[in-house]
Amino acid sequence: MLSEEKIKELVGLAAGARERAYAPYSKYPVGAAVLFASGKIYTGCNIENASYGLSNCAERTAVFKGVSEGEQEIVAVAVAVKGKTAGSPCGACRQVIREFGPKALLISAAENGEYFSKTLEELLPDSFGPEYLRGVEHI
Repeated sequence: MLSEEKIKELVGLAAGARERAYAPYSKYPVGAAVLFASGKIYTGCNIENASYGLSNCAERTAVFKGVSEGEQEIVAVAVAVKGKTAGSPCGACRQVIREFGPKALLISAAENGEYFSKTLEELLPDSFGPEYLRGVEHI
């Protein structure tokens, strides 16, 4: 379990990342902060594209930054959105987080700092992960 202090730190970092979001189409800037088992935190923002399918969510941006630096185990992910209602990671982000943090804590914060938290298992029950591919012969 994370301390209240660590949760506030992650939410603050996610809110800072939200300010760098490139969201001219949706007008929905999102920031994320991912805590890895090493203790390092990586941030990311959503980055949209005129070809909508090529956009990337804040959560995946932060996860990919961490993994590209050698991280492999996610402890927690904080997401900060604009507005009064906390958002929640989309299905694609949940699956990416699952790859590196099947037991991760997800924290969703609104602009006023209010948040809720749930485990990845609560948000993505009966998920598919790499353990299902062990022992499978590849053609």
